[in-house]
This record gives sequence, C-alpha cells and structure tokens, in this order.
Amino acid sequence: MKKIAVMFSGNGTDFQALIDGQAEGAFDGKIVVAVSSNDSAYGIERAKKAGIDCYVRRKADFASDVARDESVRGIFEEYGVELIVLAGYLGILTSPLLDRYKGAIINIHPALLPKFGGKGMYGIHVHEAVIAAGEKKSGATVHYSDGGIDTGAIILQRSLDVLPDDTPERLQKRILEQIEHPLLVEAVALLCGGKR
Repeated sequence: MKKIAVMFSGNGTDFQALIDGQAEGAFDGKIVVAVSSNDSAYGIERAKKAGIDCYVRRKADFASDVARDESVRGIFEEYGVELIVLAGYLGILTSPLLDRYKGAIINIHPALLPKFGGKGMYGIHVHEAVIAAGEKKSGATVHYSDGGIDTGAIILQRSLDVLPDDTPERLQKRILEQIEHPLLVEAVALLCGGKR
C-alpha cells in the first residue's frame, strides 16, 4: 500500500475526490499527510474531517521556494511518503521535492494538455481561454510534475464536448464532476498498482 501526500491551495475538491476514493477502496494507497500553501484553504477542513494530518506552508513564511520545499520534504520523509499528488496546488515545485521524489509527483490540470497549460492557466482562467478560443472539446489531464508549468509526461487524459451555451463556470463544473475527480482517482490507482 503506497503512502500518499496531497498538496492543495484552495477548496480541495480534488483532495475530497481522493479521500472518497480511498474510503471506497478505489486504490491501494493511503493518504498519510496533506500540505496546503494557503492557511484559509477549505481543503484544511476536509483533511480534519478525514483525520488526515495537514500542514500549512505559505510562501510568505519562507525566504525562497526552495526553503519552503525543503520544509515540505522534511514532512514527507517523516511520513514515509511514496507518491505526491498536486490537487489544485498553485506553487511551482523546486529541486528539494523534484529530485527526492522524481517520477512520483503527479498533477491534475483542467484542460487537454499541451493546450491551455502554463503560466496563468489555472482554475476558471483555463475555461475562459478554452471558450474564447472556440474549442470544441476540453477535459482534464493527469501528468507527472517535472518542474515546468504543466509540462510533464501525460499519464491519463479524458475529454468532453464544449457545448454551444457553455459559460466558463458551467464548463468548469462539468469537467470537475465528470472528468477531473474520477480521472485523478483512476491515475492514483494506476500508480499505486505500479502500472505506469
């Protein structure tokens, strides 16, 4: 059974999907710890309710991103973490985590990468850009984190049709519920089974 860490910055709906997936036995792993980059993120409440130890590591409290990631690495080593899931985490990881956990860090992105990835492409901004570009399809991608912004090798990707009357908010909700949450659980199951 793989020991999993989840990192998030906001509401934590992807985190909740993993908590629910674990409760349902969807993957051979256990979420042993969580880290939030935001001390007011609702994901912290989700961790408390699920009985998962959660730490806050705000950018403002460290001299650099590297110093913050060294602190996070210390936490993960203490818990014996084997897989890190970035579930709506807005920080860019640096060498202390990337080197120590190479090939064991995954991220979920709400678009069909390589389209609509990169700097500034997160949350509702992605869906606004998809609609503005007149795309016929969108979806979500789970990929390895390699230090770039949404650049790592793709693990799983799934799409749905962009409807003529979609607003960014409506598209975001459909992708979250129909694709993003189940896809992330599926990817974790795949990695816990050693299939990738």
